[in-house]
Amino acid sequence: QVQLVESGGGLVQAGGSLRLSCAASGMTGTIGHMGWYRQAPGKQRELVARIIGGNTDYGDSVKGRFTISRDIRKHTVSLSMNNLRPEDTAVYYCVATTPRLVWGQGTQVTVSS
Repeated sequence: QVQLVESGGGLVQAGGSLRLSCAASGMTGTIGHMGWYRQAPGKQRELVARIIGGNTDYGDSVKGRFTISRDIRKHTVSLSMNNLRPEDTAVYYCVATTPRLVWGQGTQVTVSS
């Protein structure tokens, strides 16, 4: 099995930046794609960004502000978030396909106005 642990969440003012990291452990050789989802209170979970092979894919609301990167050797995936907005407030989840979808426990990001 694969375990995912996120870190880097916190409280930031609008316009600020944060960097989230996710470390995978366990059967990391089974990991295919990795990415990030988020869920705000009262809303459905949505795709933030994912990296598939050498390609990246972003949710429309974060394009141009967030950047996903992956270190295959270290089994990590990161999310650099710039120009944060209050509507980015959510719990951010790291995900990996093994090929079964595995979720991390989530990390809270709060953006104050």
